[in-house]
Amino acid sequence: MKNRVKVLRAEHNITQADLANSVQVSRQTINAIEKEKFDPSLDLAFKLSKFFSKSIEEIFEYHNK
Repeated sequence: MKNRVKVLRAEHNITQADLANSVQVSRQTINAIEKEKFDPSLDLAFKLSKFFSKSIEEIFEYHNK
């Protein structure tokens, strides 16, 4: 799954740690999502959507393998 988390985080000028604290996960989780090594749970996807004021589809792009 491709995502725009790193780009959106940069646009908001926040660190991985800041974002992680805001959505109640570890910095390592944010790092893994940005590197596309981890797909977030639906709950976390909604938290990121709310944080960035974007729809889930604007943040994540699903590719059926």
